[in-house]
Amino acid sequence: MASHQLNSLELSQRFKKPLMISSRQMNWNGILVEQCQSPASTYEVELPALSDHWLSLHLGNPTHIIQKRDDRQHESILQEGDNLFIPAGQPSYWCQDKSGITCSPLFICLKPELIQQVAEASDMDSSRFEFIHCFGQQDLQLHQIGMLILAELRSHGMMGKLYVESLTQILVIHLLRNYSNLTKPIASQNNSFTRIQLQQAIDYIHAYLDRDLSLSELAGVVNISPTYFASLFKQEMGISPHQYVIRQRVEQAKLMLLKTDLAIADIALQVGFSSQSHLTQQFKRFTGMTPKQVR
Repeated sequence: MASHQLNSLELSQRFKKPLMISSRQMNWNGILVEQCQSPASTYEVELPALSDHWLSLHLGNPTHIIQKRDDRQHESILQEGDNLFIPAGQPSYWCQDKSGITCSPLFICLKPELIQQVAEASDMDSSRFEFIHCFGQQDLQLHQIGMLILAELRSHGMMGKLYVESLTQILVIHLLRNYSNLTKPIASQNNSFTRIQLQQAIDYIHAYLDRDLSLSELAGVVNISPTYFASLFKQEMGISPHQYVIRQRVEQAKLMLLKTDLAIADIALQVGFSSQSHLTQQFKRFTGMTPKQVR
C-alpha cells in the first residue's frame, strides 16, 4: 500500500486505539470498516491528508475532543451517535485532553472512486461537488446505517457481499445528499433495462445461487455499472438484488426440504446461505415457519 493512502491500522495506532475488528480480510468493495477500542488516556495527533473519505461514528461514553481543519478549531463533547466526517485530501488535528473516558468508535473508509460511481449512477453531477467537514453532529439515519454495517462486520459477513454493497450504496447516497454541496441531480443517461438484460441477470442469479454473489458480478453480466444495476433492477422488479436473491434461496430451500432427504445444513449451503442458522432466520422471515416445520 502506497504511503499516501489511508492505512487505518496506522490510523488506529496514531490515536492509541487498539483494533477490535476489521473488514480488511473480507474484501468488501470500496469500503473498509473497523472498530477500535479507545483507552482511557489523553492523546494529541496531527494527521496528513488521507486518500479516502473517513467517517467516524462515536460509540460509547461522552468524550471531550478538540479538532482542527483548515485553520478552523472545533471543541465539542461527542455523544453516542455523533459522527465525524473528513473528506479525502484533508489534513486534520485531534486532541483528547481528558483521561478516564473509554469509547469504541466505528471507522468507515470510502474510496473516492466508489463515491463517484454511485453519484453518477444516481444521476448526480460528480464533477462539481465537494464533501463538507463534519465536526460532530447527531444523524440518526447515518447512525442506523452504521449499526447495520457493524452488525454485518461482527457476523463476519454472514449476509454476503450483496447485502454489504447495498448498505454501502445507501450510506454513500446519504453522505452525498447531506454532507456535500450537491444541489440537484443531472439528467439520467440510462433509466431502464432491456427485457433481455433483465432476463440475463435473473438467469445468472438462478444458475449461481450457491455463490456469494456481488453487485459487480451481476452488473458485469449485462455490462453496466454496479450502482446502475442495483437501481434499475429494483425499478423493474420492485425489490433490491439482495432481497431477490434471498427470496430465491428460500424458495429453492423449500423445494429441497419437500423433495429431498438432505440435511438442513447441507441444503443451506447448496442454496447459498452461509449456515443453517442463516437459512432458518431468512426462511422464517419469508414463510413464517422454520425449515423443520416445513419438513
